[in-house]
Amino acid sequence: MVTGSAAPVRPHLPLRPLWLCRVCAAPWPCATARLALVTEYDHDRIALRVYLCAVLHEAAADLYRLHPDEGPDPAALFARFLAWVPRRHLGP
Repeated sequence: MVTGSAAPVRPHLPLRPLWLCRVCAAPWPCATARLALVTEYDHDRIALRVYLCAVLHEAAADLYRLHPDEGPDPAALFARFLAWVPRRHLGP
């Protein structure tokens, strides 16, 4: 019998105020976080969009404080936080 434990799965959460993934260091929400969010909110895409709007607002404030001269690009933040959310439920 083989015993052993796999490494615990770490959630891909944001590292604030940088808004990078704590696990993979990609801009958050990274691909893994996006997949987890779509799965978690599978039956309520409106709630997912509301959540992501709130997070986008927090990220914009944090990123602006870090870089007040240039500030975050609104179009880039929209693409990063909201544009990727599927419009329809694709399951059965």
